[in-house]
Amino acid sequence: MAAGLARLGELAAHPVVATLARAFDDAGFSLAVVGGPVRDALLERATHDLDFTTDARPDDILRIVTPVSSAQWDIGREFGTIGARVRGEQVEITTYRADSYDHATRKPTVEFGDTLEADLTRRDFTVNAMALRVPETKLVDPTGGVEDMVAGVLRTPIDPDISFGDDPLRMLRAARFSSQLGFALAEPTREAMARLRESLAIVSPERIQGELIRLLQTLDPAPGIRELVDSGLMDEFLPEIGGLRLEVDEHHHHKDVYEHSLTVLRQAIDLERARTPEAEPDVALRLAALLHDIGKPRTRKLEPGGAVTFHHHDVVGARMARKRMQALRFSGDMISSVTTLIELHLRFFGYSEGAWTDSAVRRYVRDAGDELERLHILTRADVTTRNRRKAARLKAAYDDIEDRIAVLREQEELDAIRPELDGNRIQQVLGIAPGPAVGRAYKFLLDLRLDEGALGEEEAERRLLAWWAEQG
Repeated sequence: MAAGLARLGELAAHPVVATLARAFDDAGFSLAVVGGPVRDALLERATHDLDFTTDARPDDILRIVTPVSSAQWDIGREFGTIGARVRGEQVEITTYRADSYDHATRKPTVEFGDTLEADLTRRDFTVNAMALRVPETKLVDPTGGVEDMVAGVLRTPIDPDISFGDDPLRMLRAARFSSQLGFALAEPTREAMARLRESLAIVSPERIQGELIRLLQTLDPAPGIRELVDSGLMDEFLPEIGGLRLEVDEHHHHKDVYEHSLTVLRQAIDLERARTPEAEPDVALRLAALLHDIGKPRTRKLEPGGAVTFHHHDVVGARMARKRMQALRFSGDMISSVTTLIELHLRFFGYSEGAWTDSAVRRYVRDAGDELERLHILTRADVTTRNRRKAARLKAAYDDIEDRIAVLREQEELDAIRPELDGNRIQQVLGIAPGPAVGRAYKFLLDLRLDEGALGEEEAERRLLAWWAEQG
């Protein structure tokens, strides 16, 4: 913590912070860095976005920042927030708040406050309710955030029933911060989440989606997911995850499907970071890893002799994921990526039983399309067996298929598999007008391309005409 306190001095000396501190002090107003930047400095973590709070009202904020910034905008003047670009960085400066809520919606009745301490007590958690007054470099911590940080505990500054009642989204933030910071939830906080879970109904799907994404972007989302499932909050927007706890995975007898899914998620993140260490977290991959087996409860069947099967859970799970993601207002592209991965996540295991032909490998690539690299990771992550010999065999099989794809790609430009003839050329060769027949002819040529590789345009035309003659 001593090093963290030293980091507060570095934060106060940050060029953006120092510039704004002088400007507000010269104008006779107080200014403090608040929330995440202060918490992260104390934790010796990288500080990103800079947020400030002040006793100045919005018009005064705008007047003060204009001379020292290259751009200004009203992020929400009615809420007391002004945005600005200072020394190349985007910042937000908000007037002290003392809002009240009607508990029917998430929209507060905006009231400006008079003191920094009162503003801090209305924030979500004590570790986020600390501020650094500048330019004097004084830590303000009215709710015991430093003590909770040392203890590794997430606690609301006020009664959690009141805090979560004011803003139910804070319950999802609790789960996210448990993963992001590695902190445990205080028991009263956890109990309030279970009591108030149904109040999440007043939060928009877009906001819930946003918190789910932020949770999945952490290095290990599993602790946060467990908090959501154990509290029942997950049942309010993604009940399929909690439902996995009741199922036994026939391939992994030592884990239920819920534990297996969390393991797959962790392994997918490890593989993702190993392959692309500098890239942003791949939310589509992580969501597919979490949801890849949600079709199992619906397809579970007891066979004679006590065996359990989940036939077609990949296809069923993809449909379920699509419906749930649409309800949470995910983008069409995200839905397409996730559902494609879920639908294809079992395809490889047929390869492990016996080598595929080049045609089968081409079809695998074609069906995966733009999701091929993600499918590589998801399929590898889906191996959670404790049997080392089996795990080694599956790894070797997937190494082999990736090697074969690389060779075929080099030989045939596999990423752009398409027939030698496009729709217009098909119409010219066959002398037909646009219609279903063109689509059937295109599919014939594509299957030919997948089965036999590149044919050349002349041979493709000859084979097309022969096929067309057989159609009568």
